[in-house]
Amino acid sequence: MFLTKSITTFNDVLSFIVYFTTAIVLLAIFAKVYEKLTPYREFDLIRRGDVAASCSFGGALLGFAIPLASAIAHSLGLIDMIIWGAIALGVQLLTFQVIKLIFPTIVADIPNNEISKGIFLGIVSLIAGILNAACIS
Repeated sequence: MFLTKSITTFNDVLSFIVYFTTAIVLLAIFAKVYEKLTPYREFDLIRRGDVAASCSFGGALLGFAIPLASAIAHSLGLIDMIIWGAIALGVQLLTFQVIKLIFPTIVADIPNNEISKGIFLGIVSLIAGILNAACIS
């Protein structure tokens, strides 16, 4: 009995490590792709204290992480989780493009630290992520 429980626990820990590592890799891929999509460099802006960039990028990261967490919880396996992660990535990229159509100056507003635009973009990214997560489950 003890040996069976230990093997199950080891398999659970191994599964956790695989899913967590995959999620971190997907999050890093998302951050890199998102930063390439935007005409400004979020990390550089955040290092310089740009609150708008921090709010918009933080919202996009959360908007990606929430459906990714849902994919981990509801997927049939690792490949399924990766596919839903790719869909979540696409949703966030599309969200940015739509907001850019609504507010064409946002690509200049964020680097100029217009906080209201950064907060708005971050919140819309969160909303997209929450809806995306609900659709996954």
